[in-house]
Amino acid sequence: MTAMSRCAASISWKRSVADAPDALHGWIVIDKPLGMGSTNVVSWVKRALREGGYAKVKVGHGGTLDPLATGILPVALGEATKLAGRMLDASKVYDFTITFGAQTDSLDLEGQVIAQSDVRPTLAEIEAKLPEFTGPITQIPPAFSALKVDGKRAYDLARAGEDVVLAGRDVVIHSLQIHEPLSFRGGVVGAGVNVDRPHPNPSPEGEGLIEEITLTAYVSKGTYIRSLARDIALALGTFGHVTMLRRVQAGPFGLEGAISLDKLDENAKARTLGELVLPLRTALDDIPALALEAGQAAALRQGRVLSGVAAPDGLHLATLAEVPVALVDVQQGTVTVERGFNL
Repeated sequence: MTAMSRCAASISWKRSVADAPDALHGWIVIDKPLGMGSTNVVSWVKRALREGGYAKVKVGHGGTLDPLATGILPVALGEATKLAGRMLDASKVYDFTITFGAQTDSLDLEGQVIAQSDVRPTLAEIEAKLPEFTGPITQIPPAFSALKVDGKRAYDLARAGEDVVLAGRDVVIHSLQIHEPLSFRGGVVGAGVNVDRPHPNPSPEGEGLIEEITLTAYVSKGTYIRSLARDIALALGTFGHVTMLRRVQAGPFGLEGAISLDKLDENAKARTLGELVLPLRTALDDIPALALEAGQAAALRQGRVLSGVAAPDGLHLATLAEVPVALVDVQQGTVTVERGFNL
């Protein structure tokens, strides 16, 4: 290679580096499609970043969604991955449909029918039962869950035909409401319901009995919607399973800020993903900010403790000129780092 060609190559390399997008730190909220697992979405995001020429960063999701569920999946990029665990603790909102008449081993469409009933509830009966499932409740997680039993995933044991017995867990159903549309035997209230959809056990009682109903639940961490649907059906004297599940809110993230995977790819190729990334602090909307001076920020970045800081006790987002420095805990004027950010 001649000196001139080496110089040209060097200039070309420097130009490509200069043109490369900056590393992204923050959240991309994906509207997860049906049939795709959460880890598949993370892989998709990683590929989009590579194809867009973005600097390599860590990528993780903020709460698993089953392949049969759709909706909000917050994906953390870079330094935001340090907050992914907090998203697991966030309350969430789901729309879900219970189809009455059959219970499956997985409590959803994927499983095999294990119990059937001809009983169908009325709307009044459902309305009367919902308050019993609002507030603090104890529920038994589904056998087809990611919980571990003797070091093994419950769903692996269940698929192998083993009996899986899981301990009850305390959760909170903040609210539980009927969400249109409703599907009645003999008619429909609301829009978008296919009344000709086949059911395992058609109601013999005539009009007014409900074949399926869609509810909206605002729930605490650890709540299993499939278990909730099972228990509501049992309380109504029948069986039921989830035939639609959509997460519409996860902590501060809602559908209004969610994008499709196609939109992700489109912006990655155009190198405009930065326009879609929400700031790291979005996941900390319930945490007060603590403004720092330059010396204080430098100390926290070194893992040192600050004293004599005038701030209420509790978690704070420490910032320097609006740039997140660390998630800190303040106790009686003493500030210690919980999570530091390299921004």
